[in-house]
Amino acid sequence: MSQFRKTVYKKLDPDEKSDWMSRYLDLFLITLIAVNVAAVILETVDSMETRYSTAFWLIEVVSVAVFSVEYVTRVWASLEDPRFQDSSNPRLSYMLSSMALIDLLAILPFYLGFFIKMDLRFLRVLRLLRILKLTRYSSAMSMLLDVFREEANAFFAGFFILIVLLVLAASGAYLAEHQIQPDKFGSIPAAMWWAMATLTTVGYGDVTPITPAGQIFGSLVAVVGIGMAALPAGILASGLADRLRRTREEMASKFRTALEDDVIDADEEQELEEIRRELGLSKRIAEEIRADVQKSRSASARGHCPHCGKDLHLH
Repeated sequence: MSQFRKTVYKKLDPDEKSDWMSRYLDLFLITLIAVNVAAVILETVDSMETRYSTAFWLIEVVSVAVFSVEYVTRVWASLEDPRFQDSSNPRLSYMLSSMALIDLLAILPFYLGFFIKMDLRFLRVLRLLRILKLTRYSSAMSMLLDVFREEANAFFAGFFILIVLLVLAASGAYLAEHQIQPDKFGSIPAAMWWAMATLTTVGYGDVTPITPAGQIFGSLVAVVGIGMAALPAGILASGLADRLRRTREEMASKFRTALEDDVIDADEEQELEEIRRELGLSKRIAEEIRADVQKSRSASARGHCPHCGKDLHLH
């Protein structure tokens, strides 16, 4: 049973794609997710829903059945996941992980409809959460989520500053405008709509200051908002750049390890290819990293600096 469970885990785990069955299984699940999300979107069009209601219902039932089997199977096979093997309850630890919760959210709306009286339109929107399942099969999305986790403190700091500025901006707008526009700036909570629209540089224009003091204050808030909009973007860009650098360094390290005997055999080539897919690198970038590693090794073997090309024996 243990060996069978390990085989099932390797077929389902996106980091262990070594045979055609695993890849076709991924392709089938990705296609099913795409079809399901498209059906949920088209179902909100009244004419489409009336004409193809049976087809939409069939897609929903088949999708939930497949996703339910996938979820139960992943929970059962999670004992083989090295990330949870040290836990006292590996299956529970897996069920509380982000990807397992996404899998649960993908099927939960369907079953909730049988037990709880809920607005069907609300359930339709919840079913769109199934698009998050694609995160498991997208290295770019996985990398983005990793960056959010790694830079969580910086993002929380940025949001805290935004909340402080929101309160200050709403308070200033209230003081300047509440007597002239009591319907729009009659309280600080009411003024927060204008403050949020201005700080985020959206500026809907439905609420604007009209007093000189309010307009001057609004101009200052708008200028501050430009910087606030750039803050999370800068954090995200910096995090992504750092993650890409570490990914390339990891790939280069794997190449250096494989080239220790100056030969990369077929098994090592297959392992390097699996690592490349796991890290989300294109073949072109992987080949560039390989060429740089080989060039560096050749230069070192000749006694030259791999960076500037100077003869190391002269130093």
